[in-house]
Amino acid sequence: MAGEGAPTVKCLVWDLDDTVWDGVVLEGDDPVPFPHVPGVLRALDERGILHAVVSRGDHDVATAHLQAHGLEEWFCAARIGWGAKSAAISRIADALSIGLDTIAFIDNDPAERAEVAAALPAVRCYPAHVAADLPERPEFKPAHVTAEAAGRRQLYRTEWRRRRAEEESGGDRRTFLASLDLVMEVAPATEADLARASELTVRTHQLNSTGLTYDEDELRKLAASPDHEVRLARLTDRFGDYGIIGLAVTELTPDDAVLRLLLMSCRVASRGVGGLLLAHLVRQARAGGRRAVAHFLPTPVNRTMLVTLRFAGFTPTGEPTADGAPLVLAVPDDHPLPELAGPARLLIRDA
Repeated sequence: MAGEGAPTVKCLVWDLDDTVWDGVVLEGDDPVPFPHVPGVLRALDERGILHAVVSRGDHDVATAHLQAHGLEEWFCAARIGWGAKSAAISRIADALSIGLDTIAFIDNDPAERAEVAAALPAVRCYPAHVAADLPERPEFKPAHVTAEAAGRRQLYRTEWRRRRAEEESGGDRRTFLASLDLVMEVAPATEADLARASELTVRTHQLNSTGLTYDEDELRKLAASPDHEVRLARLTDRFGDYGIIGLAVTELTPDDAVLRLLLMSCRVASRGVGGLLLAHLVRQARAGGRRAVAHFLPTPVNRTMLVTLRFAGFTPTGEPTADGAPLVLAVPDDHPLPELAGPARLLIRDA
């Protein structure tokens, strides 16, 4: 089990037989869910914590049993079969675009927990008999619980359907992305958006330019300031709504539009929309007679963001001047305006 200071759990992965219900489906039982299970599923779901299944058995039989007892809708992903559970958990983490250190696993079998703990030491493992107590544990209590967090399950269930469709597409990624009919809307942050925007600064690490965090009051002041812009990006496709997936906090000076923070949700890392948002921000800066500037603070996991900045035309203006100082990048004035191209169609809303 992960030690003190581990991040809040984002997804609880459940075994089924003798963990969710009392018995083994494939042995001819008709097991009933343990009485505490629906309450635990609901309590964590309301906090934005996802549920998934990794279990041994037949996928169709197990899913039918979940549906028969009204539980299937709580789970956003499932890997049911006969392989190593650690491999199945890794695939779920990849599909949901979340780190293994934010996953917890609950199973009645100590051998299964030991296999997962040995292969995936970042995953926190719990015996089935503590399930009822999980909502009271600090690692299952997010610091921010927003209206969107309570609906996160539906977003990820939709994402799971996208993943299944991608697996069935035969690996032609460009054709698959084109088939999604992606639309990204960029608009100023409103009062209703501030909680989700603040949550993004805390939750997003890989596609994050500086790692700065803002609470709701700070974002409210920045959004109201004539010297700043706080813009949010939303994404939809033919499967449904991804919700708010991007945030840009820009400081406006007489000469420069300085990106103090740019982040994109890891859920859309594979959609290729980060470059489209940056292209829009560069063009917006130029339209206002300013140079597009960005700050970047490297972390062990955000190199992809630096690559995205460089592809958008941002070039380092020098080395950081002190320990902990950001790298400053700018798009040269003679650099061609970036094209608003990519797999998504861009919609701009100014108010």
